[in-house]
Amino acid sequence: MWGRAAAVAAALMAAVVATPAVAQATPDCDDGTCRIQLTPQQLQAAAERLVSARRFDEAAPLVAALRQAPGFAMQSRFLTGYIAAETGHPDQAAAQYRAILTDDPGQTGVRLALAKAMLALHKPGAADRQFKIAEQDQDLPPEVLRTIRTVRDTIRAQRPWQVDVSVGLAPDTNINNATSLDTIRVNLGDNSIPLTLDERARAKSGIGQTAQVSARMRLPAADRLSILADLDGNGTNYGGKDFDDYVVQLAAGADYALTSKTHASLEAVGAHRWYGGDAVSRQIGARVGLQTTLTPSRRVGVQLDLRRTTALFDARYSGWQGGLYVTYEQAVSPTLLVSMGPFVRRDWLSDNTFSNIETGANVGIGGAMPLGINFGLRAGASRAVYDAPFVFFDAAPRRDWRLVARATLGNRKIRVLGLSPQIGFSWTRIESTIGFYDATRSRFEFTLARYF
Repeated sequence: MWGRAAAVAAALMAAVVATPAVAQATPDCDDGTCRIQLTPQQLQAAAERLVSARRFDEAAPLVAALRQAPGFAMQSRFLTGYIAAETGHPDQAAAQYRAILTDDPGQTGVRLALAKAMLALHKPGAADRQFKIAEQDQDLPPEVLRTIRTVRDTIRAQRPWQVDVSVGLAPDTNINNATSLDTIRVNLGDNSIPLTLDERARAKSGIGQTAQVSARMRLPAADRLSILADLDGNGTNYGGKDFDDYVVQLAAGADYALTSKTHASLEAVGAHRWYGGDAVSRQIGARVGLQTTLTPSRRVGVQLDLRRTTALFDARYSGWQGGLYVTYEQAVSPTLLVSMGPFVRRDWLSDNTFSNIETGANVGIGGAMPLGINFGLRAGASRAVYDAPFVFFDAAPRRDWRLVARATLGNRKIRVLGLSPQIGFSWTRIESTIGFYDATRSRFEFTLARYF
């Protein structure tokens, strides 16, 4: 099924992996006995000649000896992996290639070899991820980049789905997203008086069990047209049910390739949320997206999201919600991606007290590092202005500054029952003109993730 993609991957690997030729050693003969002393470079060249001639059994001891030479572990691992791949053992080849990339994620040729091995193991999703990273290498020749895109198109056409799953624990300083203040001021007539908050209205800490699932399907339907379907679900379970929080979102639509580099999409969206054991809201709407690739390492996207929200806990929160998001991405290296972009969100709710407009921006950086480590950093800031005052708290409309930060650190080299560990930390701060909404929240997540 993946024969064509695998064949192209092999050609790509040959195009970007090359080792300079080294002069052959001269035999030293004495009394009919000849000895050859090889430098590591000569040993590598001899092993490569045997591998190129497909004399793998003869090459194997030379490759094993090469590993003992200081500074030649990468070359030995690559040749070991190549021999394994060519003799029908792609799993062993993948292990060798991963070991190289763990120490040096910037080895594009090795990454292409790993992608080929993943195709041989019938893991097209994993292969596509490796091709995607390799595509960011700005030193690749244009013809190689074009071929990578062709292979990725073939993979997506033949393997239209992707699923990611994670489970874990989440210690949280503010599971109810409430204020930490003991006393706030409220208005009674013309007087402003202090009000002591009940313990249930203040921030509570706790440890929750978390689970997330994300599924994507992209099914070619016609020339330049693909059917899209997305499922996202996440939830946190705490002791009891008062603060349990679960969200499920479905989306379905189509993607149309306007050009080879620009895609437009339109999807219907539906979402449902449960909190404290009860259904609290449902949404239905649509989102429109436009994404274009400026260069192999730069991409920009725009998304417009418009939904009708029905608040099942309080009709005053029902209404329309819309958002416009712009994202710019740039690969600063084959394994490091920077993203940034502004956004505008608007809530038109039944009660103007809760209607608002929020403007802000996000910036992030993430990628792979040596030793199999993956990391991500993201920060954002926004300003929210409400339409009408909540007179019980303040005669002026509410205004918030909102800050968010998140850091993740994972290691795909470590596997626990096929799952990779990840640690995450998120911090949010709402600085509001109304003390009741002033809140700070810190949350750790210790998760195990699986990518299918």
